[in-house]
Amino acid sequence: MREPLWLYALAGLCASLVGLGLARFAYTPLIPALIAAKWFAPSDAVYLGAANLAGYLGGALIARRLAARIGAIASLRVMMLLASLCCVACATPLSFAWFFGWRVLAGLTGGVIMVLAASTILPHTPADKKGLIGGVIFAGVGLGIAASGTLVPLLLRQGLTETWLALGALSALLTLLSWRAWPVEARSTEALANHQPAQHTSSALVTMLCAEYGLNAVALVPHMVFLVDYVARGLGQGIAAGSAYWVLYGLGAIVGPLLTGHLADRAGFGPALRAAFLIQAVAVALPAFSAAPAVLIVSSVVVGAFTPGIVPLVLGRIHELIPHSSTDQRAAWAQATTSFALFQALGAYGLSWGFAHSGGHYGMLFAIGAAAAAGALAIELVAALRGRRV
Repeated sequence: MREPLWLYALAGLCASLVGLGLARFAYTPLIPALIAAKWFAPSDAVYLGAANLAGYLGGALIARRLAARIGAIASLRVMMLLASLCCVACATPLSFAWFFGWRVLAGLTGGVIMVLAASTILPHTPADKKGLIGGVIFAGVGLGIAASGTLVPLLLRQGLTETWLALGALSALLTLLSWRAWPVEARSTEALANHQPAQHTSSALVTMLCAEYGLNAVALVPHMVFLVDYVARGLGQGIAAGSAYWVLYGLGAIVGPLLTGHLADRAGFGPALRAAFLIQAVAVALPAFSAAPAVLIVSSVVVGAFTPGIVPLVLGRIHELIPHSSTDQRAAWAQATTSFALFQALGAYGLSWGFAHSGGHYGMLFAIGAAAAAGALAIELVAALRGRRV
């Protein structure tokens, strides 16, 4: 494969690692430390986690407008710098409002990066490599999840402030490494000149795809939010055991995008997406039926793999449905990312409310998540029949 293409993929990986992997997922293992150090009360620490979700939704909504104003590459560089700054700013808990604002901004940078990074690189990628390159880009999310379960606990031995500063330094280093690796950006006026309206059928299929992606976000919530707590408190195995499953989740997330991208390059994005929804439905449901270690290991690794692994599949599917307009592709991807962010936030709040009002029924959470994945599969099957893509 040509060297510039790998440099582009490396830039995308660094962006997803900084904006999503570190700025977002590194916060999860920091929550107990924030509470133990009396930086924030338990309820405040949870709200700070929700602040990131709100910011992510905002970032997905403004990404295209920001790219139109200053360019996609400039937007990505600025977001990576801001994500690094967010980590540094969180090293000092001046007040809840201070921390809340920076966590919102951290989420916003992730939303912008999710919309712009891959959609900037994939137009430069041959059709038979889009899945693999997309997988490399989003492997950064998995690296961040894995780092949150391994690197952060080691850094915490030096203290909370030092941990935040180290995360900021690492993010800044990755930003500098990727600074000149991005592809040359096409002029927006040229893109608009070649723009052709999407056909009605494609538009309907993209809308259905966005609904699938949103339901998939709900399916991921039980593991992303409750897995560690389920093992630690629900099964009474303690925080160390819960963290071990989170590491397995992260290891799955590293290889997931590479495997799904490779599968899509060989089988097509539509069939790969349908297989992904089916496998997820089963894997998410497993903890509702058994708490055996082998079952939980399989469930953690598989769901972890699809947490970022579903992303290149949906993005590639958009490129299949809208093959000739990068402008429409970016617009559809922004719509899909917004759907994912909205459903994820609603799912997190809704499942948290249901969990609290069910007396702590963990099985219900995983059952709802599996039903959401099954719903996504059902919509995709209807879309496949409508689009005659078998």
